[in-house]
Amino acid sequence: MLMLAARLASAQETVKGFVKDNTGQSLPGATVVQKGTSKYAVTDPDGNFEIPAGKEFPFTLQINLTGYEQQDVEVYELSSAPIDVVLKTANVLDQVVVIGYGTQKKGDLTGSVSSISTGDLKGVPISSLDRVLQGRAAGVQVTQSSGQPGSSVSIKIRGGNSINGANEPLYVIDGFPVYNNNSYADAGVTNGPTINALSTLNPSDIESIDILKDASATAIYGSRGANGVVIITTKKGKQGKNVITYDGYYGVQKVLKTLPLMNAQQWALLKNDAMADSKKSPAFSQAEIDSLGRPGVGTDWQDEAFRQASIQNHSLSFSGGDDKTRFALSGNYFKQNGILHNTDFERYSFRINIDRDMSKRFKLGFNFTGSKSSAQVAPENVVPNLLQMPPTMPVYDPTSANGFTLRSIYDSPLANPIATLFLQVNETHIFRGFGNAYGEYQIADGLKAKVSLGTDILLNKQNRYLPATLQEGSGLNGQGIVGNKNTIGWLNENTLSYNKIFSEDHALDAVVGITQQASTTENTVARAATFVTDDFSYHNLGGGTTFQNASSNYFKWTLLSYLGRINYTFRNKYNLTLTARADGSSRLGKDKKWGFFPSAAFSWNLGREEFIRNVQEISNLKFRVSGGVTGNQEIAPYTSLAQEAYFSYLFGRKLVAGYAPNGIANPNLGWEQTAQYDAGIDLGLFKNRVNVTFDAYYKKTTDLLLDVPLPYTSGYPNAFQNYGSVENKGIELAINTVNTEGAFGWTTDFVFSTNRNKVLSLGPGVSSVISGVSIAQVGYPLGSFLVLKTDGIFQTGDDIANLPKFNANDKAGSQRYVDVSGADGKPDGTITQAYDRVIVGNAQPKFIFGLTNNFSYKNFDLNVLLQGQSGNKVYNANQANLELGTGYINASTTMLDRWTPTNPSNEIHRAIENPAVTVSDRFIENGSYLRLKNLSLGYSLPAAVTSKLGISQLRLHVTAQNWVTWTKYTGYDPEVSRNEQATLTQGVDNGVYPASKTFLGGLTLTF
Repeated sequence: MLMLAARLASAQETVKGFVKDNTGQSLPGATVVQKGTSKYAVTDPDGNFEIPAGKEFPFTLQINLTGYEQQDVEVYELSSAPIDVVLKTANVLDQVVVIGYGTQKKGDLTGSVSSISTGDLKGVPISSLDRVLQGRAAGVQVTQSSGQPGSSVSIKIRGGNSINGANEPLYVIDGFPVYNNNSYADAGVTNGPTINALSTLNPSDIESIDILKDASATAIYGSRGANGVVIITTKKGKQGKNVITYDGYYGVQKVLKTLPLMNAQQWALLKNDAMADSKKSPAFSQAEIDSLGRPGVGTDWQDEAFRQASIQNHSLSFSGGDDKTRFALSGNYFKQNGILHNTDFERYSFRINIDRDMSKRFKLGFNFTGSKSSAQVAPENVVPNLLQMPPTMPVYDPTSANGFTLRSIYDSPLANPIATLFLQVNETHIFRGFGNAYGEYQIADGLKAKVSLGTDILLNKQNRYLPATLQEGSGLNGQGIVGNKNTIGWLNENTLSYNKIFSEDHALDAVVGITQQASTTENTVARAATFVTDDFSYHNLGGGTTFQNASSNYFKWTLLSYLGRINYTFRNKYNLTLTARADGSSRLGKDKKWGFFPSAAFSWNLGREEFIRNVQEISNLKFRVSGGVTGNQEIAPYTSLAQEAYFSYLFGRKLVAGYAPNGIANPNLGWEQTAQYDAGIDLGLFKNRVNVTFDAYYKKTTDLLLDVPLPYTSGYPNAFQNYGSVENKGIELAINTVNTEGAFGWTTDFVFSTNRNKVLSLGPGVSSVISGVSIAQVGYPLGSFLVLKTDGIFQTGDDIANLPKFNANDKAGSQRYVDVSGADGKPDGTITQAYDRVIVGNAQPKFIFGLTNNFSYKNFDLNVLLQGQSGNKVYNANQANLELGTGYINASTTMLDRWTPTNPSNEIHRAIENPAVTVSDRFIENGSYLRLKNLSLGYSLPAAVTSKLGISQLRLHVTAQNWVTWTKYTGYDPEVSRNEQATLTQGVDNGVYPASKTFLGGLTLTF
């Protein structure tokens, strides 16, 4: 503590000072608080501050800056000379991270935990908090499954464990556990990408993000921790610091790229070739083909569908407090228009956090978020239709009822995608109220009791209307659908914690608790068709003369848990963690409802041993080992019970209704369990200017919650059972470096991870589970692709009659495939889907990485994030359709090199009207990519300017997101998965809403 003695001055005078680090570099943004009052100041870009003097002497100034140790300055008298304050860099081992039901210093951690600096997120345009994890934490794979504004992402921490169960991490937001199951925010009415339930929360409210990865860290969450845990802490008020902040940006977006498709003349020639192959007359005369070649003739459907779309975000927050009460209040408006016409996402939200010290022993706290979000969703057929719509078709038809061309006229049911976007109602509305309240009482020194009660209310309203004038609704004479899905959950947690340092040798941190959670969901859908007019849209279902099947359902689940953890530290070097949790779930069979999930971990701070402390280059060195078991219960409620379903049938020429068994009971359906083992090293070098974290892990998931086919004699198609096992193993590396300090600052964060996934078993007598182009095969990774292997093109002169064929009518110009096997396990001269498909690659990357560089020079700052992955494959179903060459739909420009007698291509087959649709290795593409994910340049106005304006800080910035992507993938975007959060069927690109690149400008203003 610094002690200052100088002349006395009046209370109206101020204390001036200068804050710097131990190298002499000024530190802007440091907070100076007069202890016990609301007086505060923030250092300007040159490190200077000025704060009113206290009324009585002495008084204390507390100087804080993230990454530095707090410095207390006790002022006994005033002086004309400014105070010179030096902040010491915080010891990495003393930095605090949030873990389950508590916090812990990094030096005492035994588990694998990654933390994300929210300072890197300034001005980043994101709709949901889960998107901020991409490229910023080792072992965390984030896939944006769709470019639809507000759509879901898929997150896997250390690989996927389950086939039919869930693979997404558990989110703990201010102590409330939330599983991001987007089905809770989907009433089943909106057609197209699912809206992300987490997009209802404002990312600007985040204070810190900590990711728990190994069993030691996640076992405290037992049945919820098998897929990792993401702990989100929101911003709270601070004593003596009353702050008003506005943070906003506005920008524009455009599609990453468009696909090369045939123009009108090229497609007309293809159409004629396909008809000639079927010995039909040409569809276009030579004169018509010549006229189609004129500039401006024909329709570019991608150009018609995509637009330059706006994105904007506005957040206003108020925070502060005194020695007893701290508060934070924020409001947010976010609006993202989609790059496809008439698609968007809009959110209004507010958040309030209050903490109150009722006495020296008793504390109360409350936090709550309320939000309303709405999305106009692109129907799932829009992207395939705009790619496949013939370029000779016009967008508009003045003679039609709606002014649009209804559909393709070339013997194809393709609907006009532009009409679909503008005339179809396809919307989702989500109302969410989320929060909890707690009371904490200090029973004795180090002993605290805490009780919390929280709720999560998710109300989903979906509307859809297909006008009679639209192709999709014409056969129904208009159709309206309205759905509601309401989920209400509550959580009660009761914990007792003990934290005590007994001597220099012994320290203990322990927690025990009982938690209980329940959730209830109700879903109702109503439908009607045959409307006299489309004017009322979905608002008047009673106006329909045909009432279609209505539906409703209800389900509830509960969870009761007992938990405990002990952290013991010996001589500040040796750390032991023991954790146990018992969970009882209503989702599982009556004989297997309870699961027990223990873990143990040990770490050794070698950096505190004398033989290491004498090595000046080493600032910190720690070894960690851990092992434990976590669980997964994420299947639908009532799965373990016998179920009945409604059926209607004819009896005596009358339609009667009744119920019949529809599901078999399994009282032994138990927990899916993941055993995980981890070994890690934390290394700090050169006074912590270089910090390295390395982990190697092995996970084995057994008793998979697998939907198993049953024998026909059972009378049931399938049932959930505990069959099979999957393993994941990999390494993680995170490196943080302080490259330069002083006037020019430069830091780098690099994360790299690999994961190898393999299916070990699928139960007795089962070697594979197939879903479309995807397969789970024993010995192979989840997300593997099962396809025919191409073998060139049949050429003129080949002995086609005696070669393996897929179609009896194959001839010169047809696609050849490899004859792999037959019914007897040997090649049989015939190509079939049953015996000749082989596994070609998988959707799981060999490694993922992220590289973040932060630069600063005087008042300027620059953030650059490169992110990518390598080794994964993508099944490009869009390209498979565009290379059919039928003449019914548009085609890729690759078909310009199609086989003809004068162009004997060995890559692209001939034009053919009715080809046999095949899934082949030609469309398994390399999904590796490197992306300039974020580039943000900021400028903070000098203090001399802001002081004249009466503000504390003003930062301006421009940001480019997804601006450049380096990839060999020929589709819109290699970061794609049509099946969203599914693990078995990941990596399929079939009509997915394309991603966008964004450029924006914004400002942060603080009073």
